[in-house]
Amino acid sequence: MLIDCDSHLFEPGDMWQRYADPGDRDVVLRMTTDDLGYTWLMSGDRRITLAEPHIPGKVDGIGEYRMRMLKGLESNLDYPEFAAPYSDPKERLRVLDELGFDASVLFPNYGITWERPLADDLRATLANMTSWNRWIAEIAADGEGRLHPVAHVSLWDLDWLERQLAELSAAGIRLALMAPALVHGRPLSDPGLDRAWAAFVAHGITPVFHVANQPRPFDEAWYGEDLVGGVNPLSTIFLWTAAALALTDLILNGVLERHEDLRIGIMELSANWVPLHLQLMDGSRRFTERFNGEASPLSMVPSEYFRRHVRVAAFPQEQPHLLMQRCGSDLFMGCSDWPHTEGTNDPFGAYAGVDTVLDGNPGFFGDNVAFLLRA
Repeated sequence: MLIDCDSHLFEPGDMWQRYADPGDRDVVLRMTTDDLGYTWLMSGDRRITLAEPHIPGKVDGIGEYRMRMLKGLESNLDYPEFAAPYSDPKERLRVLDELGFDASVLFPNYGITWERPLADDLRATLANMTSWNRWIAEIAADGEGRLHPVAHVSLWDLDWLERQLAELSAAGIRLALMAPALVHGRPLSDPGLDRAWAAFVAHGITPVFHVANQPRPFDEAWYGEDLVGGVNPLSTIFLWTAAALALTDLILNGVLERHEDLRIGIMELSANWVPLHLQLMDGSRRFTERFNGEASPLSMVPSEYFRRHVRVAAFPQEQPHLLMQRCGSDLFMGCSDWPHTEGTNDPFGAYAGVDTVLDGNPGFFGDNVAFLLRA
């Protein structure tokens, strides 16, 4: 089985409205087209992001389209027509065959843009997540066992989370996007959140960290003014930091000790940091034990929990064959990021270009992703 661990499913413009509870339709997202023909993701009267022409390998195309909008020129794109194939399960199955994959993990497209802008509105946050989760249950049902859409969840309401996980599990959903961030000011290892980790395990769903506009690991003053729908350079440089911090908290404070079958995925957050981070966790534990005169309550060294529970997507340019030499072949996964502009129409060719030998690393495009899917 060749599995793409990271691709994207585009939400139709009316999806949030169609799948929301009637009483929540006043707070869910929608897509509207302005007088110049540009389509926007909207929350009420607020623009969240510009709908952009994602074509694999054509990053400049988005910049050109954005500049056209900023200059006040009419759009040269019928966005709903352009994006429709990116939402169609039959078309996604055709693309899988074309790319050479047996199956694919499907993350949201707009779902990775709106979480931080709506951070102060829990009702809207949960309503929009619920709409997406209901829609992807239908996508999975139409996916012939080959499409694995990723749910979107929050730990800010544990009653809601448990209901969502139960419904998602019944629909065959096995992955759930969540923010590697504090919850009500508490770290993810807080005992009050143990109920969440137990629920993930009980329902057979793997929490996943993925690049997204979520709470940031550093003070907002570092980032400067937001560019609506744009990409912040500081966030890009440190895109792995929040996930590394969250995982370290879960490891050092015993969550992965207590929940032996909890599995965690990290996608599109780079992988080059992993070898050094494993070394730092283990070395810091040894040093602090000696310095403080206290033995760690953990039964394993930190890197062993990481290896037991976590799988990380690695980009072709990160030379994953070298990462596997340093950390072992069980940790890393390959992806296309299709159809995003930074993605590719030739994933196997891209990885072959850095000498990743699929025959010698069967987990890279298969077993390691299947571990997260519990397949």
